[in-house]
Amino acid sequence: MNIKKATFLLLFSTLLFSGIAQENKHDKILETFHSISSNEILRFAEELSSDKYKGRLSGSPEYLDAAKWCANKFEEWGVQPANNGSYFQYFPNEYSEVFSIGKLTYSPQKNKTINYSFPDDYLPGSNSASGTVTCEMVYVGYGISAPELNYDDYQNVNVEGKIIILESGTPYTKNDTTLQKWTPYAYHRYKFRNAVKHGAAGMIYVSKIANPNTVNLDGFIYAHVSNEVAVQIFADAGKDFKETRQSLKNMEIPSFALNPQQKITITAKTKYFPDAKSCNVVGLIEGTDPVLKDEVIIIGGHLDGQGKMGETVFPGALDNASGVSDILAAAKAFATSEIKPKRSILFILLGGEECGLYGSKFYAEYPLFPIEKTAMMINLDMVGNGTSFYVSGGKSYPKLFSHFNTANDKYIHRTMDASKTRKNYGRPRSDASNFENAGIKTFSFYTHNSVYPVYYHHPMDKTNVLTPEIMEDAAKLLYLSILGVADDEGL
Repeated sequence: MNIKKATFLLLFSTLLFSGIAQENKHDKILETFHSISSNEILRFAEELSSDKYKGRLSGSPEYLDAAKWCANKFEEWGVQPANNGSYFQYFPNEYSEVFSIGKLTYSPQKNKTINYSFPDDYLPGSNSASGTVTCEMVYVGYGISAPELNYDDYQNVNVEGKIIILESGTPYTKNDTTLQKWTPYAYHRYKFRNAVKHGAAGMIYVSKIANPNTVNLDGFIYAHVSNEVAVQIFADAGKDFKETRQSLKNMEIPSFALNPQQKITITAKTKYFPDAKSCNVVGLIEGTDPVLKDEVIIIGGHLDGQGKMGETVFPGALDNASGVSDILAAAKAFATSEIKPKRSILFILLGGEECGLYGSKFYAEYPLFPIEKTAMMINLDMVGNGTSFYVSGGKSYPKLFSHFNTANDKYIHRTMDASKTRKNYGRPRSDASNFENAGIKTFSFYTHNSVYPVYYHHPMDKTNVLTPEIMEDAAKLLYLSILGVADDEGL
């Protein structure tokens, strides 16, 4: 055999076996892809939404039980502990347990009482003090005192010993550098402390959602109420709630005392746990490339929910057992597949999101991988009800996003829209913002075009309002696209 012929045969054999190897790799990837099951994902969501975890309130024993269940799944599948041999990254997380749905009664005048209904008319404050308070009412708009901005909602009213009626937000809403000046006044904790500073005895917050992102203040009792309750109270005082709100948005200060005959009673039964702790659940698939394995891709979503009020559990199925269940399915796929990624993948189930983004803030301050070695982060929140996908930040990083487009176009075939990352000058509302602010390329992944009603921070947020088919597709898209990013040597 001459040299040319031998060289040709060697080259041909190399190409042949390389082609076969690539074909085998592709077949194994597709085998893993098809193993991702909507039935299993729904079972994950049903477990996390079950009553035994009592709404997964971050800091509570039940949240820690849910975290342990997820860690046990990681261990079962072969996802490695990512924090020096531990699946947990602990951080301080105070919380309050709400033992009762409480009571809210309103007396527009003597000898007349209206008993409001839970949860249609009101929700007890997630961090309210225990007790009962009955007082006259004073409307204080946004409850902001900002002398440097020439603004004070309390300037013309006396709230000493009264129950205030408070709005969420700030009068300035345009997302620019001016909003940055107002942002410290947008936090619920600031508004509550400012109310106590001015001598308020209690509060009704015109924002009827279960919200652990507040603060417990000694003796300060409050409840969240619907717009309809506020409309009624205002009408009995001879005021138009809609007009008052509009003047508030126009940077006017319409604060006023209501009719002294109008009184409201708030009753709450709670217990405050100031020294509690919570955790992120962290699992790792180590990369196979000797160099690229030092780089990490983060897949995350918040595990915590809103807890319970009395015997009523807020299951948090869509928000965010759905996102966590998608992540668990992707984690299982990576762990059990014969094909491993070149870069490492960190799965992080975040605690404390509902309390104020505690878990993501803690990770950004104490990262398990260097920030400069973090290729990207994708955050899943409410990925379980709809027919299409949306990726915030996708257009800002087209090379990364191309892997999502390729996977979707070839295998998923869902409508998928994307947007550029836009700097937020206001109060951060998502875990993604803490990763972005740390300098990490971050995507936020959602489902759009809801099939069922969205019960946001509500007891009806159960698994019967999830669409398992899109959760399966979300996990499949996550698996293929992140594998593509992990193996992309040109990043």
